[in-house]
Amino acid sequence: MTTDLTRLGAAEMARLLAAREVSSVELTRAHLDRTADVDDEVHAYLRLDVEGALRTAAEVDQRRIAGESVHLLAGVPIAVKDVLATRGLPTTCGSRILEGWIPPYDATLVGRLRTAAMPILGKTNMDEFAMGSSTEHSAWGPSHNPWDLTRIPGGSGGGSSSAVASFQAPFAIGTDTGGSIRQPAAVTGTVGVKPTYGGVSRYGLVALASSLDQAGPCTRSVLDAALLHAVIGGHDPMDSTSIDAPVPPVVDAAQRASVEGMTVGVVRQLGGEGYQAGVRERFDESVQLLVDLGAKVVEVDCPSFDYALATYYLILPSEASSNLAKFDGMRYGLRVLPSGVADPDAEQVMAATRDAGFGPEVKRRIILGTYALSSGYYDAYYGQAQKVRRLIAEDFARAFQVADVLVSPTAPTTAFPIGEKLDDPLAMYLNDVATIPANLAGVPGMSIPSGLASEDRLPTGIQFLAPATEDDRLYAAGAALEAALLDRWGGPLLDRAPELPKGA
Repeated sequence: MTTDLTRLGAAEMARLLAAREVSSVELTRAHLDRTADVDDEVHAYLRLDVEGALRTAAEVDQRRIAGESVHLLAGVPIAVKDVLATRGLPTTCGSRILEGWIPPYDATLVGRLRTAAMPILGKTNMDEFAMGSSTEHSAWGPSHNPWDLTRIPGGSGGGSSSAVASFQAPFAIGTDTGGSIRQPAAVTGTVGVKPTYGGVSRYGLVALASSLDQAGPCTRSVLDAALLHAVIGGHDPMDSTSIDAPVPPVVDAAQRASVEGMTVGVVRQLGGEGYQAGVRERFDESVQLLVDLGAKVVEVDCPSFDYALATYYLILPSEASSNLAKFDGMRYGLRVLPSGVADPDAEQVMAATRDAGFGPEVKRRIILGTYALSSGYYDAYYGQAQKVRRLIAEDFARAFQVADVLVSPTAPTTAFPIGEKLDDPLAMYLNDVATIPANLAGVPGMSIPSGLASEDRLPTGIQFLAPATEDDRLYAAGAALEAALLDRWGGPLLDRAPELPKGA
């Protein structure tokens, strides 16, 4: 084939594989070659598994030659965020404290990818323990946005978004605690989905905030996201929060691609002041397209959303403080002995290890969370935040009584320059202002590209939100708008991205 295989959609790759017009080895090599060409500049991956990916690809090809029945996506390669345990492959969560740790087991999600015989290309870069909105907090340096290598690719899953946007992988897995799939998708011109909380197993996902974390797809189209969602979703008895129900009919919804008769709610609180003009322009155009496609648009009022950011930054650090206590220098990962101490005790080793192993953002959030949980402050901070969380969930419930899906800009701005907000944590946190409410309430969300901002010609995103377990609504609405936008643009938005330099 003369076609650049890496530029194909995952659904088209699956079709060609099934027809044996291309082999999985060819497809996997094409992506590994692309990574060799461009990842010195993009830094999407922390490590590759060349041998493992090609071995899986060769096995898939042999099974097809033998006439065996294989999964629809068998042989389509994928990248996995480094927060998910992968047996025999280092998992570091972007942190020095886990440097060299090789899990003896797979996360349930990873196991489902292996069962589907999808070659795992490697582990993608991320903010340390998923704490960040820019992937600048990785212990191994930032990832870069393929649209402009001087800018961030979003966070914490910027490695996954940049791998997909730079055609180093057709699929990637991300995790979304406060927007870390959707916000990177918005700023890189890709599609990102946070499923309903409990819709995808968290077993083997190194926890940041257990009541907020959710893994999901990063892709270049809504249909590709649906196909991947169908693989990784479903009940898992190893995860006590897993929903014991079938995966919603997401693939059928993406193929239906219709908003005819839907009511779309524009959230009053997720727009206006603080949102870049170009982001608002593309959002308003997308909403008008939804009307043209047969949807009814109404405005919905969710007043508690104004407190979502403050609520999140009390709940998340509190849960992170608890979850990260296990990284103590005793059981696995980094161990540092304190200097000048002849016979250190466990507490001294723990203090030295955590000081050396954790970066500044992780330390900041641990301190904040420990304070919020401390005696005398628990009720005033963490307890109050949980009450506001309930109000946010009630606002969602009321909104979904009048609207089938809600929409907003995914992120208030386009990708900002690397380093611009590192010294201003509050400015950094504001990047997730539109995505955080969904995590607090456990509802599903999707971001699709809405165009390029007029000011800087960088990607913008529109976010769809649906009631819990109604993920298929996202795919029906997202695919309908995606088709209309592709028709308007004359092709995928990523076709307008500049070509990346090749080689070191």
